[in-house]
Amino acid sequence: MAMERSLGTFSRSLHKICKSTHAQSCANRLFTTSTTSTASSIARSRSYQPIAISAHRCIHTSGRFQNASPPPRNHGRGPQDNNETRADLASFDVLRNTAAPATAIDACTPEGFALDNGMRISGSGILLVGGEVFRWRPWLQEHRKEGTVGGGATGEDEMTGRLLNKKGQWEVPNSAWGVLELIYPKPDLLIIGTGPHTIPIAPSVREYLNSLGLRLEIQDTGNASAQFNLLATERGVEQVAAALIPLGWREGR
Repeated sequence: MAMERSLGTFSRSLHKICKSTHAQSCANRLFTTSTTSTASSIARSRSYQPIAISAHRCIHTSGRFQNASPPPRNHGRGPQDNNETRADLASFDVLRNTAAPATAIDACTPEGFALDNGMRISGSGILLVGGEVFRWRPWLQEHRKEGTVGGGATGEDEMTGRLLNKKGQWEVPNSAWGVLELIYPKPDLLIIGTGPHTIPIAPSVREYLNSLGLRLEIQDTGNASAQFNLLATERGVEQVAAALIPLGWREGR
């Protein structure tokens, strides 16, 4: 009975405390705080709603830079150098003081050639060997007669004949190289100009010239003439020879 009496006394005291003004204010403050925080969280969540992306796109253009550097006054590779110790590119040309041979090709014409010594050859090819110039007509066959038209031949000024075999290879008879057989010492390199276009030579011609101890370089006449001028100046006309067909040559004309 004493325990029940103490429990009843404790419950009545707790009830009085809950009804006191201080307890009610604390409860009201707690409820207000929780309500305010809840409302603020809802407002915050609403404020961070994603914004719909507009379907329209804007293009922004910018004006010229105000502090941009002016365009260069010249288009050189750098500022002008007044230093007198600059390398002179002309000094690297080791052949500038070397005179070109007299048989160097000055010009290639459709009908022939013009040489540095003032000589002009027309209606014929040329064979340049040992500093000498020879008329060269490898298209003439053994049964054809060389001379004037009145004498029954085709004439010296007319380039007619064939230089290609049935396979389209450049082929001339061995008798066309008679000068190379006689000369001694023979040149080391023979440059062949096959006319307006580069044409491969027949294996028989290559084998014959190689048997004479000659290395071959096959090009069109324009490039062959330029290479002869360079190599003959550098190595000498005794080491380099050339056999050139005019640029105006037409097969079977």
